Amino acid sequence: MDELEAIRERKLKELMNEAEWPTAPIKTTDANFLDVVNKYDVVVIDCWAPWCKPCRAMGPIIDELVETLKGKVAFGKLDTDQNQRTAMRFEIESIPTLLVYKSGKLVNRLIGLRPKEEIIAYLRPLIDKN
Repeated sequence: MDELEAIRERKLKELMNEAEWPTAPIKTTDANFLDVVNKYDVVVIDCWAPWCKPCRAMGPIIDELVETLKGKVAFGKLDTDQNQRTAMRFEIESIPTLLVYKSGKLVNRLIGLRPKEEIIAYLRPLIDKN
């Protein structure tokens, strides 16, 4: 295989991998929580509730991050009212809470409404380690 063919093959794999990334936050539930956090290397789960104003303000930020970090970070949304077992398991007492996973392990949680740039700055070291 010549160098050009190797480059073509690598690019094709990258494009195919990118196509597998979600284009919107993944609806995360008690039932699929582990599947979501284990499917991608870096995952952020937005724990929220429909009645929470800061959570609703975080929604568009998460939507932007899905697009900005596609192929590097996957995002999920967990409605804590509908998925109380998971919310209790992780002792979520304040929302919005972002649960940050690396290689299937919880590495941190960000509590409260955060600006997009702050979330990206926090995630950058996790992404750059890939």
